[in-house]
Amino acid sequence: MSLRLHVPDPPARPGEASDFSYLRLQPAGFAPKPPIDARPQDLSDFAYGLIRVLDDEGRAQGDWADAMSLEQKLQALRIMLLTRIFDARMFHAQRQKKISFYVQAVGEEAIATSQALALRADDMCFPSYRQQSLLFARGIPILDLMCQLYSNACDPLKGRQLPAMYSRRELGFYSVSGNLATRFLIGVGWAMASAIKGDTRIASSWIGDGATAEGDFQTALTFAHVYRAPVILNVVNNQWAISTFQAMAGGEDNTFAARGLGTGLAALRVDGNDVLACYAVSQWAAERARANHGPTLIEWVTYRGGPHSTSDDPSKYRPDDEWAHFPLGDPITRLKQHLLQIGQWSEDQHQALHDELQNEVLAAQKAAEESGGTTMAADLHRRTIFEDVYAVMPPHLQQQRRQLEEGL
Repeated sequence: MSLRLHVPDPPARPGEASDFSYLRLQPAGFAPKPPIDARPQDLSDFAYGLIRVLDDEGRAQGDWADAMSLEQKLQALRIMLLTRIFDARMFHAQRQKKISFYVQAVGEEAIATSQALALRADDMCFPSYRQQSLLFARGIPILDLMCQLYSNACDPLKGRQLPAMYSRRELGFYSVSGNLATRFLIGVGWAMASAIKGDTRIASSWIGDGATAEGDFQTALTFAHVYRAPVILNVVNNQWAISTFQAMAGGEDNTFAARGLGTGLAALRVDGNDVLACYAVSQWAAERARANHGPTLIEWVTYRGGPHSTSDDPSKYRPDDEWAHFPLGDPITRLKQHLLQIGQWSEDQHQALHDELQNEVLAAQKAAEESGGTTMAADLHRRTIFEDVYAVMPPHLQQQRRQLEEGL
């Protein structure tokens, strides 16, 4: 028999009916909650199952259901809704050519929001480019993010970073990079340093399903396992690495959580569109790390509702309406349904919150545009291009700066 090479293919292409039968779903409340000191080898079922709390009617089910308070649920709803509204405005601004580039988190808001609420304010996050909810949860002004996107006179990064690649050291938000697998390496290293210093802070790192195919991913897992680094390793499986289906990274007939299990880490697979499940598992992993029981790898099963970025057209490689058929639903709608179900929310309250947040975003956008856009800030940025490179500016750069100022 001649040899054949297997090339994974997505279950549906444009014009075909969506098929999510490969997701290995389980009922809400099915997965038990293990102790935080459980041995990784005793958690194998969690790497192949799916931890869920909210059922289809919005009821909280199972051992993980009581982790989140009502106040935290309402806070999570606000953060997620703000992220969704902010994303929509900035995507529209890019289409109007007011900003050059943007990356949305549509459909994935629950993951970063819930983990931000489960972490301490001084824990360190090493995000990819769909975790803007981390910043909103930690109180960043909307205007600060917008100014970075507009690269204007008030941009805290002075126009030197690609829009949507945020950086906020004082909020424990490490600079975003397009090279995603490095997030795991740097996060594990930071967590090891925290332990070496005898600190109490833990790290949280984020990559997508596609980045698990890079060598940095496995190297980070090995170091995390060997040294029991106090870190949470988040794999956001949103089904697509730009136009490449998650099976191309090894997700066919296997789970990404299983990669962690095979390296000796505690590994769990979670419904990434269920805020209550996301929070409960994040809290569990944080407590485990803080108690010196080692790292946790979490595969968050979700769906990228929009394009990979404003430079992408997903209609070229997947069905146009696929997100509407995703069986885990919309995280904002599911939390709203839960709050309605328990009698702690109403349609009027939801509309009022939406309108309030939309007005805040629109006001921030107006202020950002009054400070100039990518072209209006060119002179300002030219004057500062020599700064923040060397602690002491060398003579040849001093000379170049004088020449530039004389020519302006």
